[in-house]
Amino acid sequence: MDRAAQLERLASQRFDLLVVGGGIVGAGIAEAATAHGMSVALVDKGDFAGATSSASSKLIHGGLRYLRLGDVGLVREAHHERRVLMRVVAPHLVRKLPFLFPLYDDGPYRPWFVQTGIVVYSTLARAKLNGLVELERARKLVPELRADGLRSCALYEDAWTNDGRLTLANVRAAADRGATVLNGAEVVGVRPLEVRVDGQLIEVRAKQVLNAAGPWVDHVRRLEDPQAKPSMRLSKGVHVVVDGGEDWGAALTIPHDKVRVSFAVPWEGMLLLGTTDTEYTGSPGDVAVSDADVAQVLDEAGVALDTVGPPRATFAGLRVLPGGEGGTASAKRETVFSTGPTGMVSVAGGKLTTYRRIALDALHHAGVRGLSRRPRPLPGATGLDRIAWPVELESATRAHLLHLYGSLAVEVLQPAIEDASLLEPIVAGRPDLRAQDLYARTHEWARSDEDVVRRRTTAWLAGSRAPV
Repeated sequence: MDRAAQLERLASQRFDLLVVGGGIVGAGIAEAATAHGMSVALVDKGDFAGATSSASSKLIHGGLRYLRLGDVGLVREAHHERRVLMRVVAPHLVRKLPFLFPLYDDGPYRPWFVQTGIVVYSTLARAKLNGLVELERARKLVPELRADGLRSCALYEDAWTNDGRLTLANVRAAADRGATVLNGAEVVGVRPLEVRVDGQLIEVRAKQVLNAAGPWVDHVRRLEDPQAKPSMRLSKGVHVVVDGGEDWGAALTIPHDKVRVSFAVPWEGMLLLGTTDTEYTGSPGDVAVSDADVAQVLDEAGVALDTVGPPRATFAGLRVLPGGEGGTASAKRETVFSTGPTGMVSVAGGKLTTYRRIALDALHHAGVRGLSRRPRPLPGATGLDRIAWPVELESATRAHLLHLYGSLAVEVLQPAIEDASLLEPIVAGRPDLRAQDLYARTHEWARSDEDVVRRRTTAWLAGSRAPV
């Protein structure tokens, strides 16, 4: 994974495919293409999972509210992908989680309506119907659940993940099969195909270019065709992380009107709150969290929680949605494919949950045929029940490493056999070890402290707490 060697390969090799954008879709495309035997280069102008793909709601879900919008096909597809991710692709990263749907006297839904939706949702999920639960059981699952005005609660199942690490696992899978992967590498021209990386301008030879640049997808399209019309619009989603959730047995789906819901999800030892859904018209690189955003997230969490702690961390991401009229909350989460005048295929939109399907469809649009749709385990996804830990660790630390790396945790810890200082924490109060910092820089393309702390470990959840 030597960067100089990757640069040399990018400049000298002729590729079957250049993938622009190292978010979950671009990484998924690279994984699928290399599994098909294609020679692939994957580039991202920032870091892998550096934007939306590390700023999602961390949910692998069917999307209960999408039934209300009539997207039954999307819900069915998402449930299929959720099962595949949990069972085969990344069982260490994608884990089942119950969700409570509280129904208050002043809420937008009546119990019979929600129960009907849960029946349909559970049928599509091929899951055991949970339906309505007693309030006493609901309070045991979520101790902070606000009881005032609570009529009943629905219960269903979905799953959660670490989105940044799921993206990196796909990048790793592609690299293990020989893909050339480079972050900090910006495509600045399509005719000719040019990439600027580390101050160098490299002309790349590739039979096909696939543009999966997320919020920057239209920027890359205009490199090929300056007259290209917009293919999408953007919606800003803000999340707030607070202390709590450790004694929760379920997450919360909180309805606010007939379209919008927000979530309170126990995640990585913290409580993840959000998200907002507002149209964004600025530059994707300028997206930021405002005081008003934070206030909205906390207020909406307070609809269903008695107490909400102060913010420990915040983040904002941009959804890529099909163009159209109306509010972004009611926009369908569809994927839009387009082909430019020189044959570059661009993919815009979609869901984290269905990234594998989107990747395969993108390759099909690019003319690749004979692709296998069978799920493949990502690196670290096998051998989870027979790990021989090379050093002594507390059970909580082992569980944390097993979740983030799966069976690759042994590889992460190997240098600590000789250097015990690598078993010290990166930051106080978090289970991440200095061995992970080293591994991120030597095996996972981390180029800065932010790359390590924000996208390859969970050290950023320490918030304002200073490094050790």
